[in-house]
Amino acid sequence: MLYAQPSTEGAEPGRAAIRHVLVVDDSRLQRRILTSSLRKWGFDISEAASGQEALDICRMTPPDLVLSDWMMPGMNGPEFCREFRVMTRDSYGYFILLTSKSEKDEVAHGLDAGADDFLTKPVNAGELRARIAAGERILRIERELVEKNRLVESTLAELQNVYDLLDSDLVEAKKLQQSLVSERYRDFGPVEVSLLLRASGHVGGDLVGMFPVSATRVGLYGIDVSGHGISSALMTARLAGYLSATNPSQNIALEVNDHGVYVPRPPDETVAALNRLILSEMETEHYFTLLLADVDLASGRVRMCQAGHPCPAIQRADGTVEMVGTGGLPVGLIPEAEYTGFEVQLFSGDRLMIYSDGVSECHDPQGGMLDDDGLAGMLGDLRQTRGMAMLESLVWKLTGFAGSDNFEDDVSAVLLEVKQVPNVG
Repeated sequence: MLYAQPSTEGAEPGRAAIRHVLVVDDSRLQRRILTSSLRKWGFDISEAASGQEALDICRMTPPDLVLSDWMMPGMNGPEFCREFRVMTRDSYGYFILLTSKSEKDEVAHGLDAGADDFLTKPVNAGELRARIAAGERILRIERELVEKNRLVESTLAELQNVYDLLDSDLVEAKKLQQSLVSERYRDFGPVEVSLLLRASGHVGGDLVGMFPVSATRVGLYGIDVSGHGISSALMTARLAGYLSATNPSQNIALEVNDHGVYVPRPPDETVAALNRLILSEMETEHYFTLLLADVDLASGRVRMCQAGHPCPAIQRADGTVEMVGTGGLPVGLIPEAEYTGFEVQLFSGDRLMIYSDGVSECHDPQGGMLDDDGLAGMLGDLRQTRGMAMLESLVWKLTGFAGSDNFEDDVSAVLLEVKQVPNVG
C-alpha cells in the first residue's frame, strides 16, 4: 500500500528533466495509488499492466522515469529492465524497481539488470518523492552533459569545416609558393643550375632562385625565413619580388651602369640594402638568412655574401668537398649591420651547392644531426649523379637518414654545376 502524505511542494519541480513517468504494475490498485501522487506532483503519467505492454509504450513515447514492480506475471521487473536498457533512446531513462525484496543478492540482481534505485513496498510517498528528486538530479546532470557534448560536437564540426577551408587554402598557397620557383633547371652553357624547394608543411619559409643578368653573369640565392607557416611564406613571396628574375627594375641585386645596362650589384651591398629595407619598410617580427651569389660564367669566379645562412659546399672535380663562407648576421635583425663578401674560384667539373639548414641540421631518429661531415659524405656518394636527379637523390638520402620523409624543417638547395670554364684567370 502507498502511504499518502500531503505534499508541500509545488507541481513544477522535476519537470525540467522528468516529465513523463511510466508506472508498471499488474495490480490496477497499486497503479492508481502511485499515479494519484504523481499527478499531484505535476508529472505526465503512462500506465502498463505488464512488461510487454510497458515496452510498447517505451517505443512510442520513451518515459523519463520508470516505476516498475518486481513481481509480475510473464516478464518480471528485472527482465523488463534489461529490455528497457537495450532500447535506443536519445537520453537516459531512470529506472526504479518496486519490491518487497530486501536481500542483498536480490538487490544486486536488480542492479545488474540495469535498475538505478529501489523502493520497498509498501511505498512511502515522501520516500518516493525523494527518490524521484534524486533521479531528477542525475538526469539533469546527464542531459547537461549531453547538451555540452552536442555543443562540443557542433563546435568540432564547425572547426573541421574551418580546417577544411584552411587546408584547401593552404594547398593553393603551396601551389603559389612553388610557382615562385617557376624554373627548376636551366642550362646556361658553361654551367647548369638546378633548384630544390620542399616545405616541411603546406607552406614554408625557404626560397631559392636564379636570375640571369647577362650572357656571362647569373645571380643565385637561397633564403630561409624564420618560423614556419603562412606568415613565413608571405615573407618569401615579398622577397621573391626583391630578387625578381623577370623584372630587373625591381631586382635589388641589380643596378644600372652609365651605359644604361643592368649589372650585378656587389652581393654584400645588396644584402645590406635588403637589411635596411626590411627594417624600415616591413613591419614584421620575421628575419631571414641569405646566401647571395654572383656567378661569372666566363671565368668561374663566384662572388658571395653569407648572411647567417649555412656555409655553401663546393665539390671539386675529384670529389673532395669544401665548406666555404664567412658567416654573417641574418637579415632584418640589426640596423646598420655590416656584411662582408668573399670569392671562390670554380673550375671545370666543380659544383657549388647553396642549401638551407633543413639539410645540414636534419636529425636522425636518435637526435643526431647530419652536420657538414654527413652532408659531405652524401655529396661524395652522389658524385656521379647530376642535376635534378642529384637533388632528388639527396632528398632520398635525407629521408633514409631521418627515418621519415616528414622533415622537421624546410629543405631547399641551389646546385650550380660547371661543365667548362672558358677563361680561367
